[in-house]
Amino acid sequence: MPPLLHIEDLRVCFPGDPQPVIAVDGVSLSVGRGRTTALVGESGCGKSVTALSVLRLLPQPPARIESGQILFHQSRELNGDSACAVPSVDLLRLPDRGLRRIRGRHIAMVFQDPLGSLHPMYTIGEQIMEAVTLHLGMSRQAAREAAVEALHRVGIASPRRRLNDYAHQFSGGMQQRVMIAMALACRPSLLIADEPTTALDVSVQAQILDLLRSLQVESGLSILLITHDFGVVSELADDVYVMYAGRIVEHAPAAMLLGEPLHPYTEALLACTPRLDDDGGRFAYIPGGVPDPSCRPPGCAFHPRCTLSMERARASNRIMTRIDDAGRCVLTRCVRKFSEEPSGVPALRELRPSHFVACWER
Repeated sequence: MPPLLHIEDLRVCFPGDPQPVIAVDGVSLSVGRGRTTALVGESGCGKSVTALSVLRLLPQPPARIESGQILFHQSRELNGDSACAVPSVDLLRLPDRGLRRIRGRHIAMVFQDPLGSLHPMYTIGEQIMEAVTLHLGMSRQAAREAAVEALHRVGIASPRRRLNDYAHQFSGGMQQRVMIAMALACRPSLLIADEPTTALDVSVQAQILDLLRSLQVESGLSILLITHDFGVVSELADDVYVMYAGRIVEHAPAAMLLGEPLHPYTEALLACTPRLDDDGGRFAYIPGGVPDPSCRPPGCAFHPRCTLSMERARASNRIMTRIDDAGRCVLTRCVRKFSEEPSGVPALRELRPSHFVACWER
């Protein structure tokens, strides 16, 4: 069967001077049925813009989705629950009315700031009941029972009593559980989780990951996980896409990518992940930062930070280019347009079965 969600050549831009700023530049990825796909990268890489584009939650304007497809393959009718298969729908071209049927019902989203996402003036029960009443047409009593069940599923004690509580009466971890309960109350097929454990301590983070894993096993849920944390990826993901400066630079099954990363950026991110066997030395870090989308470096956008390109420039007599006043040099092929690829940007290539990387030196 086709993947539940397939994003093809997505390109999103924002107004800029003198030209539009490209935040997402030709991203393609898939989320399989009952699988977790992780989209990984530092802040500013375009991960959240990609996730918000799936449900067209970006304000347009200022955002503009220039091109691409977001194909959603659903085994149930999008306006009902019959079991007959339906053709895929392109969420970017679906009328607003049709998209509203999908939001919350078939695709749900959990944001990284639960307290900012929960309404402070309404009880938790009212907020969950609103979703199931709208999408499932339940009576108020049935919606209340569904809300109790949703809170019970995510491990909140005394769910019937806690329906009457407000968001500020829950801890950060419990707020995130409430957000997951609200997202899953209508039994969607796909959950988009945008940094769901960022603000939580390690023990609560582990509980949330265990919860997502058990809910996935229980209901066959598919998850698009947005994160910068490879520790979370190793716990939950089946497939991984690594994003840098608006582009996918590597993707592979999680075990393959974690075991033998190929792109220098992926290697650097993994090196920055704290380990239990660290000897107490300084944490590794990647010098510099993600480039401003309005002035990306030419060629491979990672070259100003790439240790591989710098090492090979020093160790060989190949053509090199000086990139700063400190005398740092990189291979010229990482910087300049040339006949093999007029844009200068390395394309994704399959270097081993199911393992793709965009790097001139691999």
